[in-house]
Formats: sequence, C-alpha cells, structure tokens
Amino acid sequence: MTRLAPKIKDVAKQAGVSVTTVSRVLNGEKYVKDDLKARVKRAIDELGYAPSHIARSLVRKKTNLIGVIVPDLTSSFYSTILSSIEETASLNDYNLLVCNIIEDTDKEFKYLNVFNEMRVDGIIIMHEKLNDEIRAFLNKLDIPIIFSSVRPSDQTFLSVIIDDYAAAFDATNYLIELGHQRIGFIGGDMRDVTSGQNRYIGYRGALSERNIPIVDEYIRFGDYKIQSGYNLMKEILACGTHPTAIFAVSDDMAVGAMNCIHDHQLKVPEDISIIGFDGSQLTELVRPQLSSMEQPIQDMGKVTVETLLDLISGDAETPKEDIILKHKLVVRNSCGPYREDK
Repeated sequence: MTRLAPKIKDVAKQAGVSVTTVSRVLNGEKYVKDDLKARVKRAIDELGYAPSHIARSLVRKKTNLIGVIVPDLTSSFYSTILSSIEETASLNDYNLLVCNIIEDTDKEFKYLNVFNEMRVDGIIIMHEKLNDEIRAFLNKLDIPIIFSSVRPSDQTFLSVIIDDYAAAFDATNYLIELGHQRIGFIGGDMRDVTSGQNRYIGYRGALSERNIPIVDEYIRFGDYKIQSGYNLMKEILACGTHPTAIFAVSDDMAVGAMNCIHDHQLKVPEDISIIGFDGSQLTELVRPQLSSMEQPIQDMGKVTVETLLDLISGDAETPKEDIILKHKLVVRNSCGPYREDK
C-alpha cells in the first residue's frame, strides 16, 4: 500500500506539541522556545514532512506568487526582461506565474482571473493594449499592479519605463550626426503609446529639428518581430532610391531589415546604416553587430520587482509617480558615416 504523506497534525503528535506550535515554527515566528523548535524540526525530519504551500499561504495570508503578463515570449526583449524579473523575484523568495498572451485579450482576461483565484501577491503587466473590460477588471482587483517597460494611457498604476520619445529622438539624431539625410523608419504597433507612438514622434521630431524632409515612402509599421522587419525593409527598398540609414524601433526588426538588405546584395553599413532599439542580447550575436538605443533591461526587471514588493508590503517610501530609467546609445558596427556615392 502507498504510504500517505504526513500531515501537520502528525508532526505535532510526533513532537508532542500543538498544531499551532508547528505552524509557528514553519512560519519562522520568533516567540517559540528553542527546545520546542528543535523537537518540531526533528519530527519533520523523521517523518519527511513537506509543508503545503497552499496551507501556509492561507495561514500567512500571503502566497509569495507574482503573476506576470507577457505579450510575446518569442521577443528577445521580453525574454531578457523576464529573466531579470525571475532572478529578482527568486532572490526575494517569490515565484512567478508567467502567462504568454500573444496579444490575445480573451486569454489575458482568463489569466487575470486565474491570478485572482490563486491569490497572487502582485501582478506585473508588460503590454499596454488594454480594452475596457480588462481595464475595469484591473481597477477592481485588490492586488498591487505595476507595468514594466510600458505606460498605458489613462492608467492609474505605476510604470517602470524609459523616456521613449527622447530615446527615439537620440537614435535618429545619431544617424543625422553621421551625415545621413535620407533616414527611414521601421516602427511598431501605433496602438502602443510607449513603443509605437512615442518612438515615431521622436523620430519625426529629430528630423524636423534639423529641417530634414520626412519621406513617407521610407516609413513602415510592423509588429516588432524579425520577419516584420524583413518584410518592411523589402517594401522600402522597392521604392526606388533607398534611404541611407534606417531606425528600427526594436532590435528584432532591425535584424530582419539587415537580413533583407543582405539578400538584396547591399551591405550594412556601407550601403545602409541600421540602428535598433532595446539593447537585447541579439545585438551582439548578429554580423555586423547591431548599434542600438539600449534600454536598461536588466535594471528595468529588477526595479519592477523591487517596486512591486514595496507596494505589496505597503512601504510608505514607494514612489507615487512612474519610475523613468535612463536610455543609452551603444555604438557597434551597423552604422557608418554617409557616403556621397550613396
């Protein structure tokens, strides 16, 4: 016959103490005599008792679980920031429930209900396309919520972000400083305020400040993925006179654009310079290595978790406004000075 797993009452009986005393020892409470602690721990070892996470959570009114909504785990940016989130959560004795929604709002609503039922201590959301149903549901939840890398419009929750307008402005301005005048743009989803609209406005702002013409044929919008970058670059090259530089709002799309340029017997950066956005690990894996406007991805994940834990604990020092981290231009080999013959 299969032996049943020992329960907390079996530990209490073995140690000759009450169930309450065993519970106090398991939860690390201070006010238990040393001899009782020793008896309980010895009984646990002898019986091979493993405390139920759910039972302990009910007693402590805390699950040490954080729910995470990720729009697309295939993205090099999201996989990198999630790694930082997991590492920081683990260091603080928290576990993650990660839900990859692939931008499916029905799936997101289902997962948010699961988070609520599982009594997660906090929620991290990494996208900003919230419909009215999800927005209303989030506002009713009695769970701390934080947005990471995005800031939805009209939202009341804290976000950990960079200044995407300024970062896009600086990326475009770098290409201008290299002498480029025909600068194309491979953008994201314009329903996204943060990575869509703000980066596009930053690109246009840099060109306008230098009185450089904005050429509609050089502007395309996609979904941040490698294949999208490839397809959009192909459309731009079909216009005739091609731009001498491209700013892509994700490293993945920049890599796709580089592949397309190569397939059209052109060279990066000799024929077309490329700069990406994010500073993901992908930038150093491609050839030539990709210049990128780097978000502090590791710090962003770390700060997101630490701020959420402050919200969970009710720390009075928790910021009341969005936390804006600094972006940084990382120059590699994919950008070069404008050449007159191009």
